[in-house]
Amino acid sequence: MNGGRGIAHLVCGRRAKWVVLALWLVVLFLTAPFAQKLTDAQDNDAASWLPGSAESTQVLEMSEDFRPEQIPAVVVYARDSGLTSQDRAQIQEDVRQLKRLTAHGIIGDQTRGPVYNRPDDPQAAQVQVPITMDEKGWERIGPAVDSIRDVVGESQGGLAVHVTGPGGTSADFSEAFEGIDSTLLLSAMAVVIVMLLITYRSPTLLVVPLLGVIAALFTAQALIYFLAEHAGLTVNGQSAGILTVLVFGAGTDYALLLVARYREELRAHEDRHEAMALALHRAGPAVIASGATVVLSMLVLLAAEMNSTRGLGPVAAIGVAVALLAMLTLFPALLVIFGRWIFWPVIPHLGAPNPHERGQWARMGRRIAARPRMVWGVTAVVLAVCSLGLIQLRAEGISNADAFTGKPDSITGQEVSARYFPAGSGDPLVIISNEAQARQVGQAVAGTEGVVPTSLGLPPGTKPVVDGKVLFEATMTAPADSEAAKQTVERVRDAVHAVPDADAQVGGGTAALLDMDEATTHDNLLIIPLVLVVVLLILCALLRALIAPLLLIGTVILSFAAALGISALAFRYLFDYAGESTDFPLFVFVFLVALGIDYNIFLTTRIREEAARQGTRPGVVTGLAATGSVITSAGLVLAGTFAALGTLPMVAFAEIGFAVALGVLLDTFIVRSVLVTALFLDVGPRVWWPHALSKGSGDSSPGARGTAREATTAAGRGDDGSPTARSSE
Repeated sequence: MNGGRGIAHLVCGRRAKWVVLALWLVVLFLTAPFAQKLTDAQDNDAASWLPGSAESTQVLEMSEDFRPEQIPAVVVYARDSGLTSQDRAQIQEDVRQLKRLTAHGIIGDQTRGPVYNRPDDPQAAQVQVPITMDEKGWERIGPAVDSIRDVVGESQGGLAVHVTGPGGTSADFSEAFEGIDSTLLLSAMAVVIVMLLITYRSPTLLVVPLLGVIAALFTAQALIYFLAEHAGLTVNGQSAGILTVLVFGAGTDYALLLVARYREELRAHEDRHEAMALALHRAGPAVIASGATVVLSMLVLLAAEMNSTRGLGPVAAIGVAVALLAMLTLFPALLVIFGRWIFWPVIPHLGAPNPHERGQWARMGRRIAARPRMVWGVTAVVLAVCSLGLIQLRAEGISNADAFTGKPDSITGQEVSARYFPAGSGDPLVIISNEAQARQVGQAVAGTEGVVPTSLGLPPGTKPVVDGKVLFEATMTAPADSEAAKQTVERVRDAVHAVPDADAQVGGGTAALLDMDEATTHDNLLIIPLVLVVVLLILCALLRALIAPLLLIGTVILSFAAALGISALAFRYLFDYAGESTDFPLFVFVFLVALGIDYNIFLTTRIREEAARQGTRPGVVTGLAATGSVITSAGLVLAGTFAALGTLPMVAFAEIGFAVALGVLLDTFIVRSVLVTALFLDVGPRVWWPHALSKGSGDSSPGARGTAREATTAAGRGDDGSPTARSSE
């Protein structure tokens, strides 16, 4: 103990605390300017999301030799009663103006159209305006589409005018991601402030955790910015948004656990430096184990095929690691610097009783102890029933039309366009093959079901031949983001791959979606078991046991299944979402297992500590009583921060936020407080096998029975110390 306390004094000693504060101030002074640049380092183009080895990724890379990477913005004009001569004149004038556009990457002189849906008495027209998508394309796509909208105007007088296609949709996605960091930061901060006020009942104390997590976030963002700029780390809007949520959620959780233990020690020690050293020594292993679980689980994502998933791994790991460091250094140093008054108005004075000795969590532990087998059996059955909602899960991908919580102009335009033109127009297949076999490949594509035969052609501005290869496009009859279009891609690939010596490959937006689905399926099957193994090994090392970690893993899996089942039902019948993204189960699993296991770590490490003193069964009651309040508060904070993802106007983020928040609440109020407690009480000392604690001789001795009675009797006292129920062991 003395060695551990000595290390803790390096953080919270009388002089050391000022050194720690000074070091963090220097770090923040150096890193804060670069933290603001993380948005500029984001890479949101297609390659940052696609699996690196996929056929669509290879086509995307090769197509840059034929032309600058570009996507078309499609302007759709429609009048149900038929376009008037005035409409057609206006369209021609718009095209003349569009051809003059050059700002924001627009290639106006390659504008194509207008194309009418029928030669006589047309009802609709399409105009395609290509936009260059180089390394700055994601930043320019919004202004580029705005420039196009400035030219074509809005729907009026019965003539519908919309900007859609890949360019229009990308602009709407860009707008949705715009300000994601500030939106999530403010939302997460608001959640943390409210929950800390409720938990601490102190307007002064909540400032210290906020300072710690904000310092951690800025430091992590700066470090990630440097890695993105100089080490090739992929950061996109998704990983940047999740970084904010993770740092706030995990950092605040660690702060809550440390404050709870610090309060206990302040009631037993007059010197606040000594109290903090003991709190760090006793709570530190659980906090470090929790942080290590999250960090290692996130690093497992490096094994993913999806570039976006693989990039999220180190981003999230860095964020949690920095949050852990801040909460174990800066946060305790600040608490000691401020002194006891920071807890005002509920100041923990020397000699004051610990509230958990007579709290509701101790009473709950006593009640569970009366019939633990029945309690865990009923709880497990209820969670299993909730998991039946998985039959409603549709994690098969979300179309563009269903990807937004609202309905932006590009989606409306997509629907209008599909009424009059082949649904896949504007987002064609891209085929690259050897020049010598180009004719056979073209015939194979044109003869494939789902392809418009007359649509094959060379786009404007494309080199006809590069290094003996040719590029051409083809339009599909189905919407580009539909399941029917993905099946068309599979048929086209089968057809062109069968052409001898053609070395033909098929890419484009639909092909990318298909490759992402296949890569995500691979990632689900690989990463989920790996995360379970990592968590199991950490639990075994922390608890020095095998049975307890296996039980904890089982409860987390059951909690995950129940959360997914309830979420699927909510998405279908409450929110009316069309489906879930293919990576939805993976992300929810990783976050729930890595973060949800935190609460089991906090509980079981305290149970183990108490079991060594008074036996396993009374130790379970004491452990639950000591950690119940802080773990509940931590769960509410983490659930609230993930729920903040629902403030973004994208279904995928809203679904992840809802499911993770729900899973955290299940872990907090049901799995940890009821299921795990009942299992440990039922299994008893054997839960620590093969450690010496599993012998459990003390549990059955008269002394242990007396200790259990004391613990449960204390649990049964009211706030005034009077008995409220008869205790039993």
